[in-house]
Amino acid sequence: MQHSFRLTVEDREAMGKALRDACSRKALGGWSPPKQRFDPIDVLIETSKGRVEALVPIRYGRMMASPFAFYRGGAAIMAGDLATTASTGIHLQICGDAHLVNFGGFATPERKLVFDINDFDETTPGPWEWDIKRLCASLVVASRANGFSANDAKEAAWEAASAYRDHIDEYSSMPLLEAWYDHIDLQDVIDRMEDQQLKKLAIKSLHKAVEHTAHTKEFVKLTVEGGSPPRIQDEPPLIYHDPAVQNVVSQEDRLRAFASYRESLASERRVLLDRFEPMDTAVKVVGVGSVGTYCGIMLLVSGSGDPLFLQFKEARESVIEPFIGKCPYKHQGQRVVCGQRLMQSASDMFLGWTQTKDRQFYVRQLRDAKVSPQVDLMRPSNMRRYGRLCAHAVARAHARSTDAVVLASYLGKSDAFADAIASFAVAYADQNERDHDALVKAARAGRVDVATIQ
Repeated sequence: MQHSFRLTVEDREAMGKALRDACSRKALGGWSPPKQRFDPIDVLIETSKGRVEALVPIRYGRMMASPFAFYRGGAAIMAGDLATTASTGIHLQICGDAHLVNFGGFATPERKLVFDINDFDETTPGPWEWDIKRLCASLVVASRANGFSANDAKEAAWEAASAYRDHIDEYSSMPLLEAWYDHIDLQDVIDRMEDQQLKKLAIKSLHKAVEHTAHTKEFVKLTVEGGSPPRIQDEPPLIYHDPAVQNVVSQEDRLRAFASYRESLASERRVLLDRFEPMDTAVKVVGVGSVGTYCGIMLLVSGSGDPLFLQFKEARESVIEPFIGKCPYKHQGQRVVCGQRLMQSASDMFLGWTQTKDRQFYVRQLRDAKVSPQVDLMRPSNMRRYGRLCAHAVARAHARSTDAVVLASYLGKSDAFADAIASFAVAYADQNERDHDALVKAARAGRVDVATIQ
């Protein structure tokens, strides 16, 4: 696909239309499990191997809370299912876990607030269809969680798929640099909101995010009051100092890992990082799918007392990789960082990677003016608009690593693609409910241990 950029537009359009012969747009629709489909609980157990053993029950407990929570933690299950579905054969940099909660607002290094994808743990080159299918199915699952009608739930998925098609078409006609520089302005998104209640909440969240630096707020919230030197406050079981880890990973090993992280940054960003001194680290349990992987926070302080919180997250093999071939990166942290930099319109200036003896990590700021979607408060009209917004972000990200002309030509102007994806989304939401029920039964039978900590 990279070489197609050197062909004429007419040749590239012909390439896209030819793809319909190998994989029609209708073939992307619907879902029925294969007769020999894997056991989803086996997948969860397998993907729990190598995680912090004491935290795995929290992972299961969070996933068991609802079909929507299960979906958020079930990326590996869905990847196995998507591998059995039709594909156009176009591979590009995908998010790998593009459900609707993995989008939101944040500040760029230039302090501009944008809306974009914000989770890249599973990013890797893969089939473009997988991102849009995961997004649209998540809209149906979330709509059901909010009590929407079947028609409203399907409509949310259809609108997102249609928006993806339209935005890919827009990018196909843009000059390459204009498409590359494009971004979604968060303030503009909020200004256009029609639901006044959600608009007020969004404005409040935005003001809260930017009125103080995130690090100052987190310093007050996360550190022991009056501590000298500053120390992160234990709040077990979600934030704590782990003596077992500290006994295994020496201070020398930790300093070596920090030095390796420093080297992964651009030289001008090392200049800034070097003005801070590491003070303390602690385990911090995050998310749903990441629970049990080794994640934590590091507190750094400058000579003038300015705090900086970095979050490090264990980077394991992407759940996509077993189905699409070898990852081009030997270091899983580098895979996450490079994928994020390629897909996002602007990325965290402290984004980097490192490793200890037996684990690989990526590192970023703990929070930076982060604004998260309030999905549980959305009504059907809100869900449709939000789905279109997420689809726009996916289209913009995909256009960076593929030929949008070829993809737009495949998608066409009709509703064939949106109809197909909406039918898949509804059918897969049904599958997700069956898999959630299977986890509940597995917990009751003692097959998995569950903790109900939120």
